[in-house]
Amino acid sequence: MQSHSYPSKLLENAVEEFAKLPGIGRRSALRLVLHLLRQPQPDVERFIAAIGDMLQNIKFCSICHNISDTDVCSICSSPSRDKATICVVESIKDVMSIENTMQYRGLYHVLGGVISPMEGIGPSDLNIDSLVDRIAKGEINEVIMALSATTEGDTTNFYIYKKIRNYPIIVTTLARGVAFGNELEYTDEITLGRALLNRVRFDNSFSVE
Repeated sequence: MQSHSYPSKLLENAVEEFAKLPGIGRRSALRLVLHLLRQPQPDVERFIAAIGDMLQNIKFCSICHNISDTDVCSICSSPSRDKATICVVESIKDVMSIENTMQYRGLYHVLGGVISPMEGIGPSDLNIDSLVDRIAKGEINEVIMALSATTEGDTTNFYIYKKIRNYPIIVTTLARGVAFGNELEYTDEITLGRALLNRVRFDNSFSVE
């Protein structure tokens, strides 16, 4: 859609911003903006305030790096969670997907991505050192690797495994053939739940030097 087709520059600016959201094209952005224009002003103001409040006040858990309203997230601080088990994931979306299965009661560690030389992402760009620090405290019995089944995911798996394999812990992974990592949010909850329950030892699933 050409810019001259907009009757208002203000409308065009709003559409341009909405179109920057993932999965939102210019047509969808226009529909969203026009929808907001039809809403009562108090509703729109609450919408804007919620976004502003999130950007200003949201935190990242000082332990697992998950999104939180406080310094330590509700999962890490919960007395009912299994604090001897950590599930290592790429993103916050992965935490949400696993939580939806209601099959996992341990803790998490969000790496913030995977090692990808092509994109200039190295180990120091990820939350790997803090994971090793958690394991070094001696309170962890099992680490579940739930990274994407890609070259980058495997590279990250091996890198982490080599850094933690000498600790007295069990390292496991989800079964091969199950979409996880970047595709975790698209895996149905039953399949993902079974993959968690039927996880296998990492060193039995891969050839690690």
